[in-house]
Amino acid sequence: MRQRRIAREIALQVLYSLEVVEMEAGEAIELYWAHYEAPMDARPFSSLLIEGAWKHRDQIDSLIGGCSANWSIARMSKVDKSILRMAVFELCFCEDIPPKVTMNEAIDLGKVYGSENSGSFINGILDALYAKIHKKNDEQEIAPPPERSE
Repeated sequence: MRQRRIAREIALQVLYSLEVVEMEAGEAIELYWAHYEAPMDARPFSSLLIEGAWKHRDQIDSLIGGCSANWSIARMSKVDKSILRMAVFELCFCEDIPPKVTMNEAIDLGKVYGSENSGSFINGILDALYAKIHKKNDEQEIAPPPERSE
């Protein structure tokens, strides 16, 4: 699993760069591979995270914004925003990854690469988002079947 941590760190770096320099995600990934060494095993997962988070960023930003009281996406640091986008993409689109793993990895990345408060900030938003997603899924599972008209 160490390769996934490395892949997430690469994804964070590329997503951050996409916040700073205007370019396509695929171009940013190729630029990264051209200038930095990265294990071949980490490349597919990091590319998935980068392309997925960037492609769905409007939808992801809406989800993040709905769970971040008093913090608009524009006010968030680029590091925190990049970590959150990646984690929300994982939570919503990578069903093979347990949500707790995604959340723990994001919090750890925030503690390492973000500010002093990034870990708890990311934790709060992801907890709120996970609760919303979980509640919505529970409601769908236990909703009574529609009444039949005869």
